[in-house]
Amino acid sequence: MTRLIIDTDPGIDDAIALFLALASPELDVAGLTTVFGNVTTEVATRNALTLLDIAGRADIPVAPGAAAPLAMNYLGAIPHIHGEDGLGDGGELAQPSRRAVDVSAAEFLCREAAGATILAVGPLTNLALALRLRPDLDTLVEQVVVMGGNALGPGNATPAAEANMMNDPEAADVVFGARWPVTMVGLDVTHQVVLPGPGIDAVTTGDTPAARLLRQAIPLYRDFLAKVNGLDGIYLHDPSAVAYLLDPGLFRTERWPVRVETQGISRGKTWPSLGGTDDAAPSAWQGRPLVTVCVDVDAPRVLDLITTRLS
Repeated sequence: MTRLIIDTDPGIDDAIALFLALASPELDVAGLTTVFGNVTTEVATRNALTLLDIAGRADIPVAPGAAAPLAMNYLGAIPHIHGEDGLGDGGELAQPSRRAVDVSAAEFLCREAAGATILAVGPLTNLALALRLRPDLDTLVEQVVVMGGNALGPGNATPAAEANMMNDPEAADVVFGARWPVTMVGLDVTHQVVLPGPGIDAVTTGDTPAARLLRQAIPLYRDFLAKVNGLDGIYLHDPSAVAYLLDPGLFRTERWPVRVETQGISRGKTWPSLGGTDDAAPSAWQGRPLVTVCVDVDAPRVLDLITTRLS
């Protein structure tokens, strides 16, 4: 069983990912840390607590994290995608039954992440701050799985950048350059994992608290993707990262050093060093660790895994 800490900014697909992780006996979810991104950190923390209540897991601690990136202002929430409440504005959310723990996300990671896997499905600020507090943390964590980035294709926040990376490029570059094993589950694969209407029905028609929440949450996200992307369904970005933890064999990977651009119009772009350059002089990638980058996916099997667990 994998001991797991989830760093999250819920967020509709974050909610699906959390319910998937909690429905998977292979994963022991030992804590949630929250971060800005889809919503403010305050809203993300409330949502994390509420989602755990809905899942019947109020025993899992939630630690509130950074409210802003390392080196810039927070770009702001995206209510047109996730709703003002972060969970689709489909109905009034119950207040959480408890409060978050009285330590920061970075402190919580320093205290609890040794020997654990960190699943990071938001901006990577908390992980970078934890490394500042405990520089040897990257030798103690089992692995880090990141939902974010775009190695070989375009971004979704800008033509260059994926949203989680765009929200804190400096932190992402730190995380990809640390010593822990990192896997990047980015848009190269998550844009292939589209849950169509029948799949949405499968995970929302049950008479469970989680299904009822998703039934309220998903329509706003689905409508946005239909209007903007012409998509008949929803991208399962964060749940795909959980699926990687459950069955890495469903993904094809390559291993490259990765830098995250922090300047100019490509800010937030994840740049792998693919090799074959003519210049033999030292480069910005020299000495960087290899990152496992997901470049292809068996999308039908991932969808089957997710819908089976959730329905």
